[in-house]
Amino acid sequence: MKQELIKVENLQASFSSQQGTIHAINNVNFSINEGEIVALVGESGSGKSVTALSIMGLNAGNIKYSQNSTIYYRGENLLASKPKTMKKIRGNELSMIFQDPLSSLNPLQKIGRQIAEPLMLHLGYSYQKCIERIIELLTMVGIPSPEQRINHYPHQLSGGMRQRVMIAMALACDPKLLIADEPTTALDVTIQAQILSVLKKLQKEMNISIILITHDLGVVAELADRVLVMYSGKIVEEADVYSLFESPKHPYTKGLLQSVPNLRGDKENHLYTIPGTVPNPLNLPKGCSFYNRCMHASPKCHDKSPTWKYDNKSLTRGYSCWHPLTDREEVKHYV
Repeated sequence: MKQELIKVENLQASFSSQQGTIHAINNVNFSINEGEIVALVGESGSGKSVTALSIMGLNAGNIKYSQNSTIYYRGENLLASKPKTMKKIRGNELSMIFQDPLSSLNPLQKIGRQIAEPLMLHLGYSYQKCIERIIELLTMVGIPSPEQRINHYPHQLSGGMRQRVMIAMALACDPKLLIADEPTTALDVTIQAQILSVLKKLQKEMNISIILITHDLGVVAELADRVLVMYSGKIVEEADVYSLFESPKHPYTKGLLQSVPNLRGDKENHLYTIPGTVPNPLNLPKGCSFYNRCMHASPKCHDKSPTWKYDNKSLTRGYSCWHPLTDREEVKHYV
């Protein structure tokens, strides 16, 4: 049985602004096991990146967590850890691939020097000692002529190559958990497929856990073992990838699945969109946050927030909805 690597409990995070308190994360609970790929999906503003940055300890200084919020990594509460402890863990045991490699890489430093930084910081290597490891990493992620590329600047590489460099940098110290935040954003389809193939291959070879943050349900179907659907700062559904695509329980999940363009090109069917917009995090409703966009909503949904329920007593299949969809309720599968 796989051991638990990350456990997030009662995570509530808010930011202060001139307009008031922004409730970014509202009582999020989940766990990540060793060697598991878990996808976080949802619209922009649902809290995916804030959750990931909370695990990494990279949120801005004005963020506030509730007193009972905890993020355990192998028994240690990261939210209560001292900055010195987090500095040792971050980049060494927990690592992250950011959305835009061009803005994440230093334009004034060669990529070899940037990949060497975590090796020098965490393992005490000299730059000369790092070179062999850097060449090995660049080879692992599929960059040709690594001996030459090591001396290139980010602007000399294509978008796909820069993303591979970010993956190499994240894997430099053999982390136990890799957080990939939209790793294929702004890349064309063929390059996306290559990047996903690299991640899948490295995950199997290194047996690392991955948190995959994405809007792309095609990426989820390709890579993930388990899926967490987030909406308005909450997890509204959790399921293994097969169950989620076969029979979603939450109306929001069904809406996401139906919003994917189909490959048949049916002219008589318009692309489905979820009506309405995500509620303002400055003024969240007291009931279900999806109430004003849901065709199944009732007065109860408006008045009271739904409780979390497990499906058939399974601890890996749950949802938060007063009116869950029945098994095999019609869902157009376009992925």
